[in-house]
Formats: sequence, structure tokens, C-alpha cells
Amino acid sequence: MPGFKQSPWVLHYDASSCNGCDIETLACLTPVYDVERLGVINTGNPKHADIFLVTGGVNPRSREVIRNLYHQLPEPKVVVAVGACAASGGIFRECYNISGGVDTVIPVDVYVPGCAARPEAIIDGIVRALAVLEDKHRAMAAMVDSIDQTLYGLAERRDVPEILALQKIAYQSEAELYGDDSLPGLQETLPEIEAEFDRAVFGKAVVNGKIIGSIRGHRDGATARLTRCTVHPYFQRRGIGRRLIGEFEKSWPPEIRRFEAIAGHKSTRRIDVYKSLGYRPFKTVPFRPAIEWVHLEKPRP
Repeated sequence: MPGFKQSPWVLHYDASSCNGCDIETLACLTPVYDVERLGVINTGNPKHADIFLVTGGVNPRSREVIRNLYHQLPEPKVVVAVGACAASGGIFRECYNISGGVDTVIPVDVYVPGCAARPEAIIDGIVRALAVLEDKHRAMAAMVDSIDQTLYGLAERRDVPEILALQKIAYQSEAELYGDDSLPGLQETLPEIEAEFDRAVFGKAVVNGKIIGSIRGHRDGATARLTRCTVHPYFQRRGIGRRLIGEFEKSWPPEIRRFEAIAGHKSTRRIDVYKSLGYRPFKTVPFRPAIEWVHLEKPRP
């Protein structure tokens, strides 16, 4: 955590600002304030950022961009809404093309008031964001220490939004692997996953009340087809995926005599996890030019 406190990296995005708050944000980098002397770096890559700073109200065009940028920031992360428009939509909140503040799309940790927000207030907001970031680091460290107390079980309908958020985070690495951000796991919407909940079985792994892993399955006769096995990137390589799959298999009734799983052909780590549990590839199905689905099967012991 000391490294983050001494050199936080900030990603700035203009949702639909009048440029007042943007100019004041840039002023923080000029010689008068020079936040870089304090270690604050303005980066254009969300994968390198710790703090997501958003100016302007949210409109239909910027909603998905904000959401996509947010999910690309590594955990833990902090969102700072700068200015009245980012906080609530400001004087434009009643306009037909303004959806509201940033918190209508993603969770916001720090609000910086003003129209336009002053550089001093923006810097103070970043300082407050660092305190929030430190708390999140501490909470995640506590979760790692409690990894041996992970609870495995079936998910409830109220878990669906959290499972979808986890899925969006976990599948970012898959999108990078295939160079395709249109993977089904990233494109699924809340109404779609809620509808699927009625015809599928969802499993989850929980630490300190937070869902860190999920899986779902569909019954087809005597076969259970497992899909969307995801583990939060912060908790990967700790055996959670293997345990999650194993516990999920036990939850199916005795008449299920065969399990089938699917993974992308480049997802070697995911395939190796299934192989370690006794699954064996039996067919490959083309999906897109750059992606092939590898189907694996396992008879129930």
C-alpha cells in the first residue's frame, strides 16, 4: 500500500462536461499546483490506474464507456466524481439526454462539489480517495487471510447483480487473451442473467460476505453442462476454482451421471483446472475466427 499512497495513478474521463471541470483538473498538473511532484500521475491506460476520475453528467453515449473503463481498472479501485454534473447531473439533470450523475452507472466513492470544481477541491478529493483505497486494500488483505474460510454453495436470486459484476471483471483477461471484447461473458446483461437464473443452477464462493467466485450449470438429461466458471482476479491461483467446481458437482442430484464443461482454446489455465479434476476434451467447436470452444467431459464417480 505505501507505493499506492506515494504515487497514485489517475484515469480522467470526460463524460459530457462543459469543460469547466476538465480545465480545472488539468490545472492540477500545471506548475501552480503540480500534483506530479506529489507522485500523482495522469495515465491514459485504465489497467494502470488506481483512481477513476470522472467529470460531466452521464448521457446515453457515455454510459457504456464509463462502465467498460471501470471494469478495466484493477481491484481495488476508487471512483471520484468531480463537479456538480458528475455528482448529480447538475443544471442539466432535467435534460432529455442526461441520465444523471456517475453513480447511475458505477459506484462512486468520493464526490467533489463545485461548478466548476476548484483545483484545491480536486486535489483534496484525490487525497480522500487514497484513504478509501487504503481501506479497500486492507479489506481485501483481510479476505485473503480468510481464504481458508471460503463458503461454497448455491446462489440466490439476490446474488445475480454481484455475480454479473464479478463476471465482467473476471472476463477482462479473456478479452485480452483473444483480442475480442465481444465475448458472451462480457456482453451479458442483467435482464439476461436474471432470466437464465430461472432455468439454470448457480453456484458461488463467498469470503467475508463477498462473492469471489461463481459458476452455473444447465441440466440436459443425465448431463450437467457447466459454464461461466469465474474467480475474481485478486483471488486466482489459490485453488478456489477447483474447489468451486468440485463443490458444485456435489450439488447435483444422483441422476446426473455426466458433467460437461466448455472453455476457449487459448484459456489453457481454465482447461488445466478442468483436467486436474478429471475432465477430458472430446470435441472442439468453432465460434469465431479467433476463438474455438473446447468441450470437456467427465463421468460422475
